[in-house]
Amino acid sequence: MRLYVYVMEAHDLVVKDSCFVELQVGKHKSKTRILRNTNNPVWNEEFVFRVYDMNEELLVSVFHQDDDSNGLFNGAELVGRVRIPVGSVAAENNSTLPPAWYSFERTKSGKFINTDCGKILLTLSLHEKGHDAAANDLPCLHSNITEEPKEIDSPFVSSNGVLCSKSPCGKIPGGKQLMKALRRRMDRLLHKNDEASRTDDSTELSSSVSDCEDCMEEQHSNCSFEESLEMMQSSESEQKMPENLPGGILIDQAYVVSPNDLNASLFTPNSQFRRDLAELQGTTDVREGPWTWKSIEMSCLTRVVTYINAATKLVKAVKATEEQTYLTANGREFAVLASVSTPEVPYGSSFKVELLYKILPGPELPSGEESSRLVVSWEVNFLHSTLIKGMIEGGVRQGLKDSFEQFSILMAEKFKVLDSTDLSDKDHILANMQAGHQSDWELAKEYFWNMTVVSTIFMVLYIMVHILLCEPSKLQGLEFHGLDLPDSIGEFITCGILVLQLERIYNMVQHFVQARLQQGSDHGVKSQGDGWVLTVALIEGTNLASLDSSGFSDPYVVFTSNGKTRTSSVRLQTTDPQWNDILEFDAMEEPPSVLDVEVFDFDGPFDQAMSLGHAEINFLKHSATELADMWVSLEGKLAQSSQSKLHLRIFLDNNKGLETIKEYMTKMEKEVGKKLDLRSPHRNSTFQKLFGLPPEEFLVSDFTCALKRKMPVQGRLFLSARIVGFYANLFGHKTKFFFLWEDIEDIQEHPPSLSSVGSPLLVIVLKKDRGIDARHGAKCQDEEGRLRFYFQSFLSFSSASR
Repeated sequence: MRLYVYVMEAHDLVVKDSCFVELQVGKHKSKTRILRNTNNPVWNEEFVFRVYDMNEELLVSVFHQDDDSNGLFNGAELVGRVRIPVGSVAAENNSTLPPAWYSFERTKSGKFINTDCGKILLTLSLHEKGHDAAANDLPCLHSNITEEPKEIDSPFVSSNGVLCSKSPCGKIPGGKQLMKALRRRMDRLLHKNDEASRTDDSTELSSSVSDCEDCMEEQHSNCSFEESLEMMQSSESEQKMPENLPGGILIDQAYVVSPNDLNASLFTPNSQFRRDLAELQGTTDVREGPWTWKSIEMSCLTRVVTYINAATKLVKAVKATEEQTYLTANGREFAVLASVSTPEVPYGSSFKVELLYKILPGPELPSGEESSRLVVSWEVNFLHSTLIKGMIEGGVRQGLKDSFEQFSILMAEKFKVLDSTDLSDKDHILANMQAGHQSDWELAKEYFWNMTVVSTIFMVLYIMVHILLCEPSKLQGLEFHGLDLPDSIGEFITCGILVLQLERIYNMVQHFVQARLQQGSDHGVKSQGDGWVLTVALIEGTNLASLDSSGFSDPYVVFTSNGKTRTSSVRLQTTDPQWNDILEFDAMEEPPSVLDVEVFDFDGPFDQAMSLGHAEINFLKHSATELADMWVSLEGKLAQSSQSKLHLRIFLDNNKGLETIKEYMTKMEKEVGKKLDLRSPHRNSTFQKLFGLPPEEFLVSDFTCALKRKMPVQGRLFLSARIVGFYANLFGHKTKFFFLWEDIEDIQEHPPSLSSVGSPLLVIVLKKDRGIDARHGAKCQDEEGRLRFYFQSFLSFSSASR
């Protein structure tokens, strides 16, 4: 007998990130892929177990994977579990349990003790070995799961089936209504005995389900790939661009092609690019499944591609199965996650290779053409624990490197590659911005051209003409020579209105002049000196917060880097300002690490400026391509409530080249009292790739040491111009982090002790709330919120300390 288990989804889990389901029948186990950033995960995966005893039970357990775990043991912790006797499935009609929700049992130990852990949606079916459950009982399964899973040596078969609804071409109904209709249909279909009975009852079924469901089934084949993407874009589900996978970056290149066209070339069914790539790489027997809906909310497209990889010197030709899933498709940005399994390679059943394709809008080109940026990252997702993780990852890394070298060559043949001069044609871009910069006269025209100014001017002119046409009046009442008082209530009101209008105009003129003086001389001024030159082009802002009752603000921006500041001009009465300001910082001896950005509302030179939002740009986390054209989201209560953003172009140049680095090294030699040699280009390149650093970062020194936490981890400490980094790889379990020099508050030396095994300690203390990305490497966090890192076992402690 074979037990088919379909793991659909879970709701209301107590954990939100990195969870997976483990299934066990007897001694045989399997598990789903790990899903992150949701407490309502959707797996839609199929598993098949051999059953020899009806008294056995299916154990379904949900685990939380601790991504920060770097030790020898995985960091999975039990969240909850469900037990289902196999005999209960056999007792059902047609030996099938329809989709049903099962609540998790509360755990008796661990972090989630006595906690309601949520529920999971499962369907189970028990059949003889020759029965084709996938084809007969679940007609809405993905088309590639239409025949019985192939027998392998493993005690179970996992086919990763995809439960899907057919893609509609018309209006999509609400999610709850659609789910209810689908469950009703599945319940009816799962209780039919054979194909004939389903055919006879088709009329009854079609009349009992909703019209929207029928539309979905009838029109699935008529929906093209482009129409499906448009439906995904119009879905109500929130689509976020995922982070790059931790394994590393395989491709990060910009091309002269629109994001839509690049996406179509890579993922359209039977695309010419894929055929050419298969021919170039020697891939054979390529079979592409159709794009279908992976989730019932129409928010996720998926397909399965199978092919045979060409043989290499080490591995014979093997069959690969690649499941491609759209995570994001909003018309301008696309993200596709490809999960590749190769069970025929050694230990192939213990891991899957995941590739993340991200297509982003590229920088604006002087020619006006559209460009896009392709980023491909990877990681190895281990399904079972193994002691040769490092060996597997090394083999995967080399294989992907060779494969994507050919991929890059073909991309360069198909599309024009943007080189550094195209991406950051600084002079041309800044010249265009300078031409678009508004003069004071144009700004004054925009600011004063409103109803208040026009009505005041009209009133003044009207009264002046009236005075010229009137004869001198006689003295009346309390008037005397030199004092002319209003002769009626109407004249008194008119005078009051005129005074108020003139006062308002006076305040506007004063405010405009003060704002022009606030601009200072930062815009357009060239930097002084030699070294690292930072140029910031402030283009525009959107949805800035307002503190005035008028609904507008007078924003200006202050930039700070390496202790130096530059201030933009003030834009008056707007929440979507257009600046086109060019701000250059004087040359710096050391390359800047971060740029602090803060937006203020101008209220005059003597009033305290109110912050409308702030942001921090870390140069080490962005490539030159990203810095050349980026939108920065502002932080702060006001900014986040308004979703405020700034459009910036940032250029970091070294106008002395290698001489600047040599001067920096000479300065460091004097401070530490030790000769420092420039590292080779290969060594620097390896260091940059290891931590994902930009090409201008250069290695100063590195030391063998141990990171002290609960258990010491032997690795290597790297020191560069801007960062302190640590890397260790113990049996494939990697520990990697870095933090900025400017984030360090104190460096302490502790004498040898019993706890440090007779080795002196080097303790690095960070400033409060800094180095958050490196917190998994810290031994502790003190009462003031500062992270503390402990390093020991240096070969030469005094040299490292200096």
